Amino acid sequence: MTMNAEEISKIVDEVVARVASQLGAAAAPAPTASAKPEASCPADKDARTAASKEVLDKGACRVGVTDVKSIHCDDLAPYIDHTLLKPNATEQEIEKLCLEARQYKFASVCVNTSYVEQCARVLEGSGVKVCCVVGFPLGAMTSDAKAFETRDAIAHGAEEIDMVINVGKLQSGNFAYVYDDIRAVVRAAQGRIVKVILETSMLNEDEKICACALSKAAGADFVKTSTGFGGGGATAEDISLMRRIVGDQMGVKASGGIRDCTIAAKMVESGANRIGASASVNIVKGEAGKGGY
Repeated sequence: MTMNAEEISKIVDEVVARVASQLGAAAAPAPTASAKPEASCPADKDARTAASKEVLDKGACRVGVTDVKSIHCDDLAPYIDHTLLKPNATEQEIEKLCLEARQYKFASVCVNTSYVEQCARVLEGSGVKVCCVVGFPLGAMTSDAKAFETRDAIAHGAEEIDMVINVGKLQSGNFAYVYDDIRAVVRAAQGRIVKVILETSMLNEDEKICACALSKAAGADFVKTSTGFGGGGATAEDISLMRRIVGDQMGVKASGGIRDCTIAAKMVESGANRIGASASVNIVKGEAGKGGY
């Protein structure tokens, strides 16, 4: 089904109205400190429903990025989170990951918590950020556990956090829980970039829209497709939908199954401004790569 802008806006307003209803009259959480400037809200904000305005005021209006229409393989490096998340990753492999990231000037390396300190040490002064996954790969941990893991990762040098949404709570219709879960990580991140992994292969279109709206309302910086461990990966259709829902006020990260330049470029052209991949070197060199995180 193809939706126009008016239909998307109506659906998002309906979603945030349901979220606002679940949240009740509770006061909005205090905003966290952020190095990024806040954007002024759209001119038609007052025309939105009161429920939509309530959720938007909780942090939905944020600075975004411009769309990219076309790109070459050797231009993709700044988009890439060079990723190694497999359970048997060794210290030597993590070292190699970091050295490759330095060489090709990727946006970040993305690793599990126990390797954050090593990555921060190897990448010091390189300009490559350390991204850490939280609640990975299931997302079914408590919000307190995710917040603790976020603080621990930051204490050891993480500069970005990729958290996994609680898919079961989303599919149960417990939007307040999902909002609070994301918000807990955003607050624990203390202004650092937070990307929310939706696990899109497990969601229908309505659930994807809800997840994007909740992530936006909770103050996250990106929505992201997949863990790479959930039985499906990024699709251009999902990226396009996510971009249409969050607009230019958030980032969109494509991850899962991105193994070559052609696929990566298609994701960017569909609206992604970050790519999660383990085949990063192959992508920027224009070669086919093996999948798997």
